[in-house]
Amino acid sequence: MTGPSTEAVQPRPAAIISPLVDLLCVGGLSIVAIVPLLLSGREELGFITIGALIWTQALINYSHFMASYRIIYRSREMIRRHQWAAIWIPLIMLVLVAIALLLAPVSELLLLAFFVVGSGYLAWHYTGQVWGMMASHAYLDGIRFDPAERLLIRASLRILLAWHVSWFLNFWLSHTEVATLPDFAASLYRLASYAAIAAFPLGAVGLLRMRLRLGRFPPLRAVVAWLAIFSWYAAVARWGLPAFFLVQLAHALQYLEFPARVELNRAARTTAARTAGHMAVYAAALLAASFLVILAVPGPAMSLVANFLGATPNSAAAALVLYFINIHHYFTDGVIWKISNPEVRRELFAHATPTAVPVAAAGPRGGIGPGSSRTRL
Repeated sequence: MTGPSTEAVQPRPAAIISPLVDLLCVGGLSIVAIVPLLLSGREELGFITIGALIWTQALINYSHFMASYRIIYRSREMIRRHQWAAIWIPLIMLVLVAIALLLAPVSELLLLAFFVVGSGYLAWHYTGQVWGMMASHAYLDGIRFDPAERLLIRASLRILLAWHVSWFLNFWLSHTEVATLPDFAASLYRLASYAAIAAFPLGAVGLLRMRLRLGRFPPLRAVVAWLAIFSWYAAVARWGLPAFFLVQLAHALQYLEFPARVELNRAARTTAARTAGHMAVYAAALLAASFLVILAVPGPAMSLVANFLGATPNSAAAALVLYFINIHHYFTDGVIWKISNPEVRRELFAHATPTAVPVAAAGPRGGIGPGSSRTRL
């Protein structure tokens, strides 16, 4: 008798969930949805006011917030390890919100401050997560970005970050009555838009360099994550604020399978016989918590911060809660997803054995993995 053929025992490709699910979540779905809309030439996205779509977006968006909280608050040890994210930052913001609700002038000022901080932090959040996706999927494929490739690709994302911030400033200052600031913001936004065009070939050179170095491109999942954010910001450039409904939905989908994989790995390690039931309870709990948050933060608070800071006391309270959740999530996310941390790698990749590649080909310090610089998901 002879042993099984090599073809019969090929290992399943390493993935967060599966190669197809990863591809769809990391940006494939958003590209399929957004690019045809961009090519259609439509000037508005009026259809996003449909109630069912708004509810879907809100449920998925808040579910990705709740998934972060599940990680940070799952044990006393995690809370002690990440005290700033778990205790001090939310406590400081809660005190500020309480003061703001008691004093109307402070409420307006804090609402403005949260709006500015949240909008700037969001740009860092989007672009940082895309790099984390690229680095993670390259790691699962057994390769790493070398320093030059990392520099080129991250530089392209930093340019998009600057574009996002300039878009926000242009949008914000266009609603002010100061004579010179709107013109300055518009000029800055035009300059950032030209730079954003250059960001694409800059990152593409980084990907091509990996192709020349290793003889193959990074996995499609990593490339799609990078391509997706260009489609997101093209949508924002075309349609403005309403496009963020689509972009935030795509961002949340991109994120959700990572904490889900951590939960699944932990469940498989501790309750292997009841993994499916555990994950069903996990998903139901995320959705239930998200539903409760939606009830506490009504629709008006999600629209241009209650008519762009002209909020009544009731809507101002809801808007403050909304920004409290967003800013706390951004901070928490930046703390818990440090792939340079061996424990984080173990929890996220416990189910997978990345494909082996020669050390010389992989490069000394690209992307994530032992010895790499900090990478954020």
